[in-house]
Amino acid sequence: MEPKELAARYDLIAQWWQIKHQNSSYGIAQLERAIQFTSRRHSALDVGCGSSGRFIDILSKQGFQPEGLDISREMIDLAVQLHPEVTFCVEDICHWIPGKLYSLICAWDSTFHLPLNMQEPVMKKLCNALESDGVILFTCGGGHTNNEISGSFQGQDFEYSTLGVDAFLRIISEHHCTCRHLEYDQYPENHVYIIAQKT
Repeated sequence: MEPKELAARYDLIAQWWQIKHQNSSYGIAQLERAIQFTSRRHSALDVGCGSSGRFIDILSKQGFQPEGLDISREMIDLAVQLHPEVTFCVEDICHWIPGKLYSLICAWDSTFHLPLNMQEPVMKKLCNALESDGVILFTCGGGHTNNEISGSFQGQDFEYSTLGVDAFLRIISEHHCTCRHLEYDQYPENHVYIIAQKT
């Protein structure tokens, strides 16, 4: 799916997303687990931050200076209304260039929308954007090999891809990160979250 098309589909559900996810606990325990591995609490980046601001809230309360990035203009416009003091950016993560290093980067249910050929370059970019001992939290499809699937969510069709767990572990290792936690958190669904730390 082209980035503009992905953004347009998320634009259509941005208001629903804010209402339904603002107080959701989905992913919060996993984010809090990732935070426990951090040794510094400087800048943090929420990739695919959406409109609810719930990860931004947690990061702020934990002493980080959070930033949000999303491909959907409508998601960001709504997020800014909730958090006018936070820096948000409408950007395609494939073309985004980090301007600093981060203590924590989270990409919860966001980068799995990337086409297969962009999975490794983006993961490399995110690992390289971590400061020493920085932590990354991301989700991926939990298969052993690469795969692409389509699905429907809130009446919109979306595409998803994964390189497979083994490939992601190789990538983070090659880019100076160590896996601290890996879990099939929705088993038997093929959904995995990984926490890794810059070494």
